[in-house]
Amino acid sequence: PRLIDLVRDAGLTGHGGAGFPTWRKLAAVAAGANAVVIGNGAEGEPASAKDATLLSRAPHLVLDGLRLAADAVHATDCFLYVPTRLMGRLRQVRQERVTLVPAADTFVAGEESAVIAAVAGRKPLPKDKRELTVHSGLHGRPTLVQNVETLAHIATIARYGPAWFRRHGTDTEPGTFLATVGGAVRAPGVYELPYGIPLAALLDGAGGPATDLSAVLVGGYHGTWLSRTDIPVSRAGLRPFGGSPGAGVVHALPASYCGLAETARITRYLADQSARQCGPCRFGLPSMADTLDRLAAGRRDPDLPRQLVVLTNLVTGRGACHHPDGTARLVR
Repeated sequence: PRLIDLVRDAGLTGHGGAGFPTWRKLAAVAAGANAVVIGNGAEGEPASAKDATLLSRAPHLVLDGLRLAADAVHATDCFLYVPTRLMGRLRQVRQERVTLVPAADTFVAGEESAVIAAVAGRKPLPKDKRELTVHSGLHGRPTLVQNVETLAHIATIARYGPAWFRRHGTDTEPGTFLATVGGAVRAPGVYELPYGIPLAALLDGAGGPATDLSAVLVGGYHGTWLSRTDIPVSRAGLRPFGGSPGAGVVHALPASYCGLAETARITRYLADQSARQCGPCRFGLPSMADTLDRLAAGRRDPDLPRQLVVLTNLVTGRGACHHPDGTARLVR
């Protein structure tokens, strides 16, 4: 209970993409019995490297956060779900009570229900959630699934306190986040930055643009293209533009690249990476990719944009997970 209060006072939210208040998930799982905690280090998006960097450079911080979260919710089992390439290193530093589980190298393998399926020994595929995971997750037990960056923040909050955590960021979105900055910047890499930093300052922190830019993708493959760089990188700052920081991916697109062609490429990748379990993924996403391909190829058909609007509306909110929703958001 003490840790949950500290996390609440700090204002920590999940760093896996959804941004849900961390203390609420902790409290919900703690209210049950025979709980499970899973650290989610799957990072299936090609443009993201922040979780792998954290697990490589500061694995003890993640493991400390995992242990603290487990103690707070009275968990009897702990799992760490990570890419296979990191398993060897983590076996050397992992603590007792923590079971390592290899993560599949697919885009949807990090979705919460897919993580639970993998830990249970099944294929890492998302499924419809008839009941919240915090109430009924792994084998019907209350289950906390937290991104490894969130767990690392839990460890630092436990050590330094909420006031220390709130020294950075904004009043409503305190703290820092790990950003994978790539594309046309002089020093691509993973950077720790405060929420609310202007996009221009974020790019400058990565050496600045390497050339003239046409747009910047914020939030990754389920994110939003921005042509302005004065926008604060926070949920509040990006919301008017239909965006979110997501998992911290920022990709600068050179002016010599066609944004429509790049979006078509990403959408085709997302269609190919779907679980193919429901209509929106099996039919909707490939149709969206086909339509974007025709637009990017310069086909002069005034009906194509209208078709995209129809398709994005058809897939949104109808999938077994949020993969179709995120793809539709990018296309919009």
